[in-house]
Amino acid sequence: MDRKTAILALLACAALPVQAQRLTVEKETVDCGTVGYESPVTAVFELRNEGPGPLNITDVRTSCGCVGVEYPKDGVQGGEKFKVRLTYDSRQLGHFFKQAAIYTDGGDGKPLYVTMRGIVAAEVADYTGTYPYVFDDLRADKNELEFDDVNKGDRPELKIFIRNTGSKTLQPNIMHLPPYLSAAVTPEKLRPGHAGRISITLNSDKLYDYGLTQTSVYLANEPGDSVSRDNDIRVSSVLLPGFDGMTDEAKKFAPKMSLSADSLVFDFGGRKRKKGEIRITNNGRSALKIRSLQMFTGGLKVTLGKRELEAGESTTLKVTAYRDELKEERTRPRILMITNDPERAKVVVRIKTK
Repeated sequence: MDRKTAILALLACAALPVQAQRLTVEKETVDCGTVGYESPVTAVFELRNEGPGPLNITDVRTSCGCVGVEYPKDGVQGGEKFKVRLTYDSRQLGHFFKQAAIYTDGGDGKPLYVTMRGIVAAEVADYTGTYPYVFDDLRADKNELEFDDVNKGDRPELKIFIRNTGSKTLQPNIMHLPPYLSAAVTPEKLRPGHAGRISITLNSDKLYDYGLTQTSVYLANEPGDSVSRDNDIRVSSVLLPGFDGMTDEAKKFAPKMSLSADSLVFDFGGRKRKKGEIRITNNGRSALKIRSLQMFTGGLKVTLGKRELEAGESTTLKVTAYRDELKEERTRPRILMITNDPERAKVVVRIKTK
């Protein structure tokens, strides 16, 4: 290659656009709730290098010297997730609002800001007795979560409040999260006698289909704890079809679902199983489609005569309840139907036993 060709090649390379790294954070603000005076609290921020190449954190500047910082000192590869931890010393009573600016060697040089907030109280209330569910040294106020009536695009959040009843500091975490759920534990480390919370967020865009989606996640005292029925938390979500684009005129010709009963009562009377029926009728002016038929628990068997009913047509929902299996269920037995009736997109049939 002669000198002129080499110079042209270098100029061509210099003219190529540089693809900057892009840093994103899952949650810009972490609410630490109420913490005790001089009881340091840590907020954990989940970040990701969205760029194709490695990224280095060059500096993290906090809004005051009362906040300590932990972050990766080595480079973060393209697409890699990592954590930044801010720890506030809690030496001032009242509300706190602490920020940190995260600088990297990629992008336009502007920092990414994250915030931790909460309240420092002279005394933190004693919640003993309000956490009925035991997970080894952790106690929790609930062992199941229901994201009800979720629409596509929603990101609802539910909380589990926990307390360390043991004698050592724990690092609670949620294991086996599916792609549509994320969890944040505050504080990250929980000292003996102290309370915290777990925020579970549902990303409805990642749910596979309309109707009921169920899973189990597991509350661990420490990273690497084993998974068992003793530490499982059941999570269910109900994704509804949307009718926002439907005009009032179109609704006049929509299907209309009616049921002979909204619940069934089974009096076993010494028997192991009982049967019941509900009549379903389409009182609308177009075809009624039952898109999904699901159960929240075991212990039930359901059959439906038809999934699509023309105007004026009826069918029968037949339900068989099994006494012994229902006794083992900790969730209320219910049957869920998702329909194309804009007024009753979700229909729940409640099951009661005697």
